[in-house]
Amino acid sequence: MDQALSQIVERVHAAASDATPLRIRGGGSKDFYGELLQGEILGTSALAGITSYEPSELVVTVRAGTPLAELEAALAEKGQCLPFEPPHFESGGTVGGMVAAGLSGPARASVGAVRDYVLGAKLVNGRAELLTFGGQVMKNVAGYDVSRVLAGSLGTLGVIAEVSLKVLPVAPAEATLAFACSQADALRLLNEWGGRPLPLNASCWVEQAGAGTLYLRLRGAVAAVEAASAHLGGERQDNASAAWWQSLRDQQHPWFAGDEGSTALWRLSVPQTAPVLAIDGNTPLVEWHGGQRWYKAPAEQAAYIRDIAHAAGGHATLFRMPASRAAGGDVPRFDALSAPVARIHCALMHEFDPHRIFNRGRLFAAE
Repeated sequence: MDQALSQIVERVHAAASDATPLRIRGGGSKDFYGELLQGEILGTSALAGITSYEPSELVVTVRAGTPLAELEAALAEKGQCLPFEPPHFESGGTVGGMVAAGLSGPARASVGAVRDYVLGAKLVNGRAELLTFGGQVMKNVAGYDVSRVLAGSLGTLGVIAEVSLKVLPVAPAEATLAFACSQADALRLLNEWGGRPLPLNASCWVEQAGAGTLYLRLRGAVAAVEAASAHLGGERQDNASAAWWQSLRDQQHPWFAGDEGSTALWRLSVPQTAPVLAIDGNTPLVEWHGGQRWYKAPAEQAAYIRDIAHAAGGHATLFRMPASRAAGGDVPRFDALSAPVARIHCALMHEFDPHRIFNRGRLFAAE
């Protein structure tokens, strides 16, 4: 065990001894996400570096404090990538934070989520034990897959020290098509195209200046992308499309801009086949072939918005509070869990962190 990891283990041991809450922090790029930020900061930046990378095996093992941009650059040199396009939001994000947040970018509906690419992990639990889960190949995953449970846990199970990730080659060809249409027509088209053998990778419907546009990204073999482009039609976008999708991934797109004081950003996760959801005339930005819909609405409309999401077969997350209220508010960020799922969550948290020292209140503010 190297010095950086030993220091973290010692810090956790001391915190567990006197029940001192710790706030695990990588680059802080996702501090806005989740419930409360509290406890003494336990930084992971010293746990940096790629420990193993086998391009021919499509596997990389990297320490949790490694900047996400550094990992992506190393993969790009070998013509590979993290296909789920983890959001950066701002500079400084780390690999550990990427896994802990469990957030995916525009391609998620076609390629899978962060958890689908986590093969193994090393974790310092609340007893100051260094645990190893999974491995570097898919066949090592058996029984209860703890490595993937870490995705989206927001640091409540322990300090992620290292992760092994499956990576994929960059697609040989890519094209972005634009179609002028209403939200209803966009959802209809996406569901229709989803049943065909097309190289669909990402989609986004957005309305600006009163006009709706569906953007469709195709990725795959050159012949497949060219054939699909010719078949689907639409207006093919220029080379700036890569920057456009990146702005969407990091919520730098103009639709996300502006702080209207009392307006929060809501994320609704619903079935792709769900119809247009009328939220007081609020026009969303729609991603993931209809499965992810962003709305701007006051936090106080939580019950109303969540009732609509539930009726559609999904759930709603208060993703961002306006800057003026980012640190306060009594509206739960995450939708209520069912009783059985809540019991599993609590049991896992107790097993991994019996003294409740890690990121207390980040998932459940009532802790």
